This record gives sequence, structure tokens and C-alpha cells, in this order.
Amino acid sequence: MDDLLAVCAQIDPVDESWAVETQRLLDAKTKPRRSLGRLEDLACQIAAIRRTPTPEVGDKAIVVMAADHGVATAGVSAYPQEVTGQMVLNFARGGAAINVLARHAGVRLVVVDMGIREPVEADGVLQRRLGPGTADFRRGAAMTREQAEEGLVSGIAIARELVDEGISLIGIGEMGIGNTTSSSALISAFTGTPPKEVTGTGTGVDEETRGRKIEAIRHAIEHNRPDPADAIDVLAKLGGFEIAGLAGVVLGAASRHIPVLADGFIASVAALVAVRLAPAAKGYVIASHRSTEPGHQAVLVALGARPVLDLELRLGEGTGAALAMPLIDAALRILAEMASFEDAGVTDTGH
Repeated sequence: MDDLLAVCAQIDPVDESWAVETQRLLDAKTKPRRSLGRLEDLACQIAAIRRTPTPEVGDKAIVVMAADHGVATAGVSAYPQEVTGQMVLNFARGGAAINVLARHAGVRLVVVDMGIREPVEADGVLQRRLGPGTADFRRGAAMTREQAEEGLVSGIAIARELVDEGISLIGIGEMGIGNTTSSSALISAFTGTPPKEVTGTGTGVDEETRGRKIEAIRHAIEHNRPDPADAIDVLAKLGGFEIAGLAGVVLGAASRHIPVLADGFIASVAALVAVRLAPAAKGYVIASHRSTEPGHQAVLVALGARPVLDLELRLGEGTGAALAMPLIDAALRILAEMASFEDAGVTDTGH
């Protein structure tokens, strides 16, 4: 716990003075002021995070963490629990959507088993298991406080290792049957929003199954009584091992002044856990896209984040982060390579 507290204390707010300087440089480019819209915002946010007016395009990685959830036994998913391990094996073999999109974007993919029911022994899968899946949170806490803290510390270590290896942008994604139920419970507990308003169809369930999800969340919150002022308590009682690990990745990256591109609903909830532990981490999180899950909007509001894309995605795996990464590259290349009015000999009217 001491290591976790120390990392949280190391996270400084982003430095907006660098964003101001980057915007000045962008205004001097051969274009009308603000004509590249959100690309300019992205360049400025990266500048504030990296603490330089001209951040470079660097190496990128997406961390996909996987774990199983005890609440899956309540029939809250369209898929059986063994699909978690099967999909992780698919990741290891390169056949999933995230593999395709990571290759397309030239991004390193890091797959981590945080607690799948049956371990996946395959090359390329890191073993950071906290157990064979969480407990059913309808009957008690999903995990112990110690497991939650261990998951956070594991994620911090993975992020810092990537930074030490030269990674300058980290995306986060997940895999775990039942994890939209867990994420809906977390955002409901953190914000006080009724479960019905933040619970969607997840893997594409029907209304009867969605009703079971809502009831499971309602019962879990009433039974466990998580303290919204204590992020680790909420995480331990309602969360997942992969959510704990991803929250740690956000903390580890922020402590090294590295931006984190969150995927959809579950990854964004993990980012919110990190922000509740270290409020200054908020400025390091970039929302890659807007999920169709209703709870995602509540998370985005809580993070104060505006998504880069809105493609009606709900797959997870880090796919939204992979799709948004080339836009980060584009923003930084505009900053680095586009000519200024002075350099190009083009008249600047100041508009």
C-alpha cells in the first residue's frame, strides 16, 4: 500500500503552459486559426502532459488485461465464461480485432492475464494473476482489498516498464465476460446514478438478461455498501482484476508524464478508479471513443473527457484506442512538419 500511495503522490497535474505555447505554434502554421479543430486540441493536450511544446511521435503500446468475473454465473452475458480464456488465446495467436487494428496502427500489443478462471499458457501472455476470477459480488466483495491493491501495483509496474522501454503513448483495453456488469456497478457506486441508467446490453443481451444485470448490480451495492469516498473499497467490492490492473496502468503512466488513451466503457471506468485515487491523473487520460454502453456517458462526464471518435463501438479489447492512435500521430506530425506562414512566405491575416 505504501508503494501505491507513493506513486499517487508523484502524479503532478499536467502543465497547461505548454499547451498554450503549442497552440501559439499551431496558430503560426499555414492555415486559418483553429481550422484543424480537435487535432489541435490533441496536440496541445499531449504537450501539456509531456511538458514540451513540440512532443514527438513515438512508440506506442496497448495493454489489454483479461480476467473473469464471478457475477457471470448470474447469467448476465450472451457468452459463457470460458470465452474469456478463449479470446485471450486468440489475442496470443493474432486473430482478434485488436490484433488487426494494432498491426494496422503499428502498435505494440501487451496481453495480460490478471485472473482468468483457467490460466492461458501461451507465448505473449503475461501472467499477473490475482486469482481464478473474482467472487460473485452479489454474495460479498468481488475481491479482497489486498487483491485490489496488488492489481493496481501490477498495472503501475507494467506501465513503467513500457515507458522505460521507450513507449510514449499507452492505450488500455480489456477482456472479461461479465465486466460490463462490474463496470456498471462501479460507475453507479461512484456517482450515485441508479443502476438502470448505467447498465446496457454489453455483449448484446436481450432485455430479460439486462434486467438480471440491473438486479445483480442493485443487490451488490446494497449488500456490500461500498464507500464512494474510498476508491479501493469500491474497486474491491464491485470491480474486476483487469479493471484494477488497468487503473494501475493509468497511475503508472501518469507518474511518468505519459498520456493514456482509454478504450470504451470498461477501460474508462478503470481510468476513473485511477482518477479517484489520484485526481491529478485526470489530465493524462484521453477518451478514444464514445461507447454505445449508456454508462460510458456518465464515465466521460466524471472524467471531464470528450471522446476522439464516435463509431458506435462496443467491442472492447482496446479497439477504440487502436483506431484513435493514428489521429494522435497526425496531430503531432502537423505540429512538427507543417510550415509556418513565415517559413512558407504566406501572408498571415491573423484569422
